[in-house]
Amino acid sequence: MSNAAARPALSVMLIVSDAAAAVSWYTIALGVSQLWDLGGVAGLHLDGAPFFLHEAVPGKDQEPSPTDVGLTTTRIEVFVDAPDDLIERAAQAGATDVEPVTEHDAPWGLHRQGGFTDPFGHRWSVGDRTPLERFPR
Repeated sequence: MSNAAARPALSVMLIVSDAAAAVSWYTIALGVSQLWDLGGVAGLHLDGAPFFLHEAVPGKDQEPSPTDVGLTTTRIEVFVDAPDDLIERAAQAGATDVEPVTEHDAPWGLHRQGGFTDPFGHRWSVGDRTPLERFPR
């Protein structure tokens, strides 16, 4: 067994009110590519980082969309070369609660990070790659 196969994988599945609309928004706003679409469930990736969407299922109360309950308890963090550009692209596509990139000290040195809330109620933090450089996979 190769080392790559032995490593665990962690995926994020975002519950959304409308999967088709979410696929469209993430494609336009974040430049994601589609891995697959099963109608109501889709696999996407942002520059090779996979994440998944699942349309909220009526009656499945333990997995509502953030817009249905008016809050989210998870923040999606993405690390890119140009966080300013990704945040601006999301803002132009209708993201709300936009926080521009600011610089702050972190254990690994200077870190640049900002964020936004997508139209489906998910909070995104967008930062530079400095945490990944200090703590490689």
